[in-house]
Amino acid sequence: IGTPFCITYDFESEIDGAVTIRDRDTMEQIRLPINQVVSYIEERCKF
Repeated sequence: IGTPFCITYDFESEIDGAVTIRDRDTMEQIRLPINQVVSYIEERCKF
């Protein structure tokens, strides 16, 4: 239960079209183009 990912849209997102995604469990952060967010999360939520 909880939020497995945090997605941050910031001032840089306006410029580069990317967001920052942070994994709740590992605290890993990556910068990813907005059009790749859905596939990134789908891949990590498979059972």
